[in-house]
Amino acid sequence: MTRSESVAMSIEVATRLQYIRKKHGLSQRELAKRAGVTNGTISLIEQNRVSPSVGSLKKLLECIPMSLAEFFTFEVEVARSVVSRRADMPNLGNGSIEFYLAGSSVKDRNMGILREVYQPLADTGPEMLVHTGHEGGVIVSGQIELTVESSTWLLDPGDSYYFESRLPHRFRNPSADAVCEIVSANSPPSF
Repeated sequence: MTRSESVAMSIEVATRLQYIRKKHGLSQRELAKRAGVTNGTISLIEQNRVSPSVGSLKKLLECIPMSLAEFFTFEVEVARSVVSRRADMPNLGNGSIEFYLAGSSVKDRNMGILREVYQPLADTGPEMLVHTGHEGGVIVSGQIELTVESSTWLLDPGDSYYFESRLPHRFRNPSADAVCEIVSANSPPSF
């Protein structure tokens, strides 16, 4: 199996597991409880961050119940996803900065829309970010310090920004005790 075939299989497992779990009315927590694993494990599999072994997948499917053969041969009904519920939005960030992607199941997305949560004193790092496209956002709560090239601004709730992402930039929450939340968009999507 080539690397691209392995990646495609992993994505298929993630998509199929989430689909079948929801079809049977199970939360990630309930499936995890039945299988004797953490709900974080289910979340990581469904986000395609980890690939379960055949044995682990079989153990999960026994809790539904479904055989491996059924799992890989049923037809996935493609539903048009219009709404992203808070619990279904994957966090693409890390411990200090959370990036929740709206419409994560939409294929061939033309833009990325994120709910960004910056913990106190969190920043995007000492290295300035540079990538293709454009990005913009509106500060919902807290404050964010935005640096683009050699200019820095302190933005408050209701303030917004928009710039070409090829310009070196970084974000920093200057507060030692308040979280900053932003709703942002980028095109082409970087997530």
